[in-house]
Amino acid sequence: MTLVLVHGNPETPAIWDPMCTALAERNDGIEGEGIEVVALSPPGFGAPVPDGFGATMAEYRDWLVAELETLNARPDGGPVDLLGHDWGGGHVMRIAMERPDLIRSWCTDMIGLFDRDYEWHDAAQVWQSPDGEASIERMISRPDDRRIPFYAGMGMGTAVATALVPNINADMGASILALYRDAAQPAMARLGEGLEAAAARPGLCILATGDHFTGGDHKHRRCAERAGAQVVELADVGHWWMCENPELAAQTVASWVASLDAGGAASA
Repeated sequence: MTLVLVHGNPETPAIWDPMCTALAERNDGIEGEGIEVVALSPPGFGAPVPDGFGATMAEYRDWLVAELETLNARPDGGPVDLLGHDWGGGHVMRIAMERPDLIRSWCTDMIGLFDRDYEWHDAAQVWQSPDGEASIERMISRPDDRRIPFYAGMGMGTAVATALVPNINADMGASILALYRDAAQPAMARLGEGLEAAAARPGLCILATGDHFTGGDHKHRRCAERAGAQVVELADVGHWWMCENPELAAQTVASWVASLDAGGAASA
């Protein structure tokens, strides 16, 4: 089995480190059960941007399709369980809706973005506006000794923020602008019209109660129901739940994978 992790913005695979450590330390740990964990980096977010890559939603979908096809083609490869956070969760939903043949199951913490009434958060609306370039310039030009405590305080923690912040650079900034502008409404609402197709594979939607970027409980649950997915609520954690409470994150993911191995739908 292969557990594939996809992060979002403004992130690198470092956000998964605390959760993966907790998974490895579990008595019934994922690693101990012969399940490979693979963390993928979307172009511009901890990985180089290929020539001609425009950082649109469709291009990120195609990038993830290619990565999953490569994983599935390996002689020692197994069924893929796909877990996405933030924009990674958005890319995961494109796979769940459009290429379910590439995965055994899917999990996201951002399904509320696809609700017909979703409104982008304040920072996203700035990036989508003519003021976006100036906002990104401020974001990438601050010295690391100011950025690290900022992101650590938002929930990443100091170790993750220290590893991640040097990658918040011009390439990431350009990718942020292109991606969010491509996703300006009604683009997300239109994509959400296909949510029912995601029911082709077992789905799990993580609802972190302190996450203010997902559109709220009602939108999250409404989209999950349309996608035929179960919802697991994580209390007392926010957007970076995998960093804030790694043990809870590991328990949630391990339970999800175990339910799939038992032949049931995703649950926790």
